Amino acid sequence: MARILIAEDEDTLRNLVVRALTQDGHDVVEAADGAAALDILGRQRGQFDLLLTDIRMPLMDGIALALSAARDYPDLVILLMTAYADQRERAHGLESLIHDVITKPFTLAEIKVAVQEALDSRNKA
Repeated sequence: MARILIAEDEDTLRNLVVRALTQDGHDVVEAADGAAALDILGRQRGQFDLLLTDIRMPLMDGIALALSAARDYPDLVILLMTAYADQRERAHGLESLIHDVITKPFTLAEIKVAVQEALDSRNKA
């Protein structure tokens, strides 16, 4: 299965998504904010198949994280999450760098499908 890095500042949601994706057989690493995720990416030399990140987080938001990750690890598939329309608008124009933006709230089935679609896009590239 895939190696996935999740950056989400909301503990409950992060834990839920980590558990769901782990049950699907993925190797999941978690970070509570963008700065921590960027640190993990650097220490692991970008050895992830997917970055799943919230847009709105403290220290470093998901847009800044996505821009840095895409620059340093161009083969990394990036999937953004947000509950805010204005944050979704901020992601507009990043289509060449990100796979998609998922709107919160979502069901576990929806996030699993979105993750699988993002991973499948990597295999087609």
